[in-house]
Amino acid sequence: MKEKIINLPNFLSLYRLLTFPFLVWMILTEKANLFAIFLCINLITDILDGLIARVFKLETKFGAKLDSLADIGTYICAFWGIFTFKQAELEESIHLLWPFLVLFILGQMISIVKFRQAPSLHLYASKIGGYVQGIYFFILFAWFHVPWLYFMAIGVGYLSWLEEIIVLLVLNEPRSNVKGIYWVLKERSSRKN
Repeated sequence: MKEKIINLPNFLSLYRLLTFPFLVWMILTEKANLFAIFLCINLITDILDGLIARVFKLETKFGAKLDSLADIGTYICAFWGIFTFKQAELEESIHLLWPFLVLFILGQMISIVKFRQAPSLHLYASKIGGYVQGIYFFILFAWFHVPWLYFMAIGVGYLSWLEEIIVLLVLNEPRSNVKGIYWVLKERSSRKN
């Protein structure tokens, strides 16, 4: 059965993907206020696309991949924006972003080398991490730095990226919408029995 890829969640993901060059331009030209507005819109559409897809049963493999690509662009812009516009506010703890970025890049590289595509796993831990990080980014760029939320976003991010790396190493083929390592190992175990 052919997937119906023309739907609102995919349109929202496509919007985020298409705004990536515009966000990069805003960073390069140091348009901090405009960047903050568009990044916050992107963060809201990131929450909405997944929510609408699940509630209205509009989830597709194409949509999962499109969402993942849009997420990558949003992450790149959010972190680049932090280093460009918010570094002074995070000065004492900005070093915690480097391991987060390394884990993020490592997961992308493993998937590209192993499966020739960006990951679109959508693990439960990644969803929780994405929501916490999205809330932090939104508050940071809309208002101010909240230290306890920053540490929570970083901690959840470390754990979710580590799980994603493990899942990518365990899987034999590219998959979308994987719940987590527990379910991957359970499914693998049931196949052996």
